[in-house]
Amino acid sequence: MRLKDRIAIVTGGSRGIGEAISHLFAKEGATVYIWDLLEEGAIVAEQIQEKGGKASFTKISITDQPAIEAEMAKIHAEHGRIDILINNAGITKDKTLTKMSNDDWDAVINVNLKGVFLCTRAVAPYMKAQNYGRIVCAASNVGIRGNFGQTNYVATKAGVIGMCKTWALELGKYGITANSIAPGYTVTPMTEKIPDALADQAVKFIPLRFKADPIDIAYGYLYLASDEARYVTGVCLPIDGGTSR
Repeated sequence: MRLKDRIAIVTGGSRGIGEAISHLFAKEGATVYIWDLLEEGAIVAEQIQEKGGKASFTKISITDQPAIEAEMAKIHAEHGRIDILINNAGITKDKTLTKMSNDDWDAVINVNLKGVFLCTRAVAPYMKAQNYGRIVCAASNVGIRGNFGQTNYVATKAGVIGMCKTWALELGKYGITANSIAPGYTVTPMTEKIPDALADQAVKFIPLRFKADPIDIAYGYLYLASDEARYVTGVCLPIDGGTSR
């Protein structure tokens, strides 16, 4: 097992890529704490437990600093360590630049960027004290190349890439790695909103000519969260079928 006895927090672990990460990490021996506002997280935790894995669900907003810090303290008090933080939670509110409201901008920035900052800042002292940690954050290939109608989302994903590079510099001496993953078109509840015609058009620009399943992305998270990636930090790993080549 590649994550045997590791303690992992997965934000946004209730569905899509986060759900796949939660199942895979538990299968690989981690105790998984699923953080989400969606009640489906409780079902995911139950499914993991039924398979003999260790998981629990906490309904929490990653914009709620006091709640984040309290939950981290509880997990650390129970296990004496927190090994892995997967910053996966995110939202979209797509509009073109001139139609995007301040509320659209603020909502996405608060979850996708500030939420990642709050969770990572809260876990860092525990990881520093134990001289070990794996931080892996959800970026996106649009954070590398931009995307029509996603000024707010692209800004957050580009920001996540930059934050991870900075944390790699600041936390490396404590045995902590910080990396991001940039998925491409993945079949999730978020992308199901895309009209079929647009989806079919998008696939034509993917060299491998198919959309990713969540597990394709989850395996990247597993690698970066494992000791196999002990010498990998500050990296943004695109998993997008060659779109960001």
